[in-house]
Order: sequence, then structure tokens, then C-alpha cells
Amino acid sequence: MDKYLQTMINNMPEKTGKSLEQWKAVLKTKAFTKHSEALQFLKNEHQLTHGFANTIVVLSKDEHKTPDELTENQYKGKESLFPLYQKLSKAVEAFGDDVIITPKKTEVSLDRKRKFAVIRPSTKTRIDLGLKLKGHPTTDRLENSGPFGSMCTHRVKLSDLNQIDNELLSWLEEAYEQAK
Repeated sequence: MDKYLQTMINNMPEKTGKSLEQWKAVLKTKAFTKHSEALQFLKNEHQLTHGFANTIVVLSKDEHKTPDELTENQYKGKESLFPLYQKLSKAVEAFGDDVIITPKKTEVSLDRKRKFAVIRPSTKTRIDLGLKLKGHPTTDRLENSGPFGSMCTHRVKLSDLNQIDNELLSWLEEAYEQAK
């Protein structure tokens, strides 16, 4: 399991008043049809931060799968892309102790106090990195958000480790900084 996710789970009782299992039980008492409904319930009714609320909702949906299993499943048949994911996640971990890496069914969410990026293996040969970068114009490389819609402001298509360069890492770090 990602060390930051495990730390978040370990700190959950102290920071939120309940363990992950207790929060899962709270969510089971309600019938949410959308991720956003459960998220808003935890944030509004229980005053949880976005990071804790999102982690609880994601992990309650996929109780049978660990975060590592979720990530592994994303790259089945796309194994050649996994080194790109690893390089991106390692770079993001270096930004600070407040980075939250949350694997979901089809993507990995990168959060601070708010989501700042999404890593999604979109095809067998390409990862789409969605970024929340306010104030940046689109370019040939830093495209509009595409399939991410309003979740992100920009997208960068990645198919080779060499594309994870200083320019890309600076955009990723800027998105992280904007998520304070």
C-alpha cells in the first residue's frame, strides 16, 4: 500500500474521530448513488477534509481491493505504462508529506487539500495526466482537459519516460502548490 495512504488511514482516528472501518459503517447507513454525494455528506455532515472524505468513499467502494490491487488492475494489458506511473508518483511524493495518492478503479487521484492532478492509463500506449493549473494557456503539449472535463484544467499525454521532464514536473509541482 502507498505509504501516504497508509499514514492517512493510520491517522484517521486521531484526525477524524473514527477509524476507516467506522467511517465505512457510517456510509453503509446511507444509500448514495454517486461518489460526490457520499463525499459531500462526509464533508458537510461530519466536517471532514476533502482528502479524508475522498479516501473513505473510495476505499468503501472497493472494499475487496487494496490500493495496490486497484493500481495493478489499471495497468493490466498496459504493463509498459507502469514505469511512467511509478516515475510520476515518486516525483509527486517528493513535493511534501501532505500529498495524498488515492488509487481508484480507472485512475489515481493526487490530492493535497484539494485534487491537483489525475493519472489515468487511457490507452494501451498512453497515460493521460490531468492537471489543475489555473492561469495557464493551452499549448501543443499542455492541452485542454479533454476527457477530464471540469475535474482538471489541462491534460498532458505521456507514452515515454523521457516525457516526464523538468517542464512537466514544474507544471505538476505548480498544480500541487495551487492546491493549498
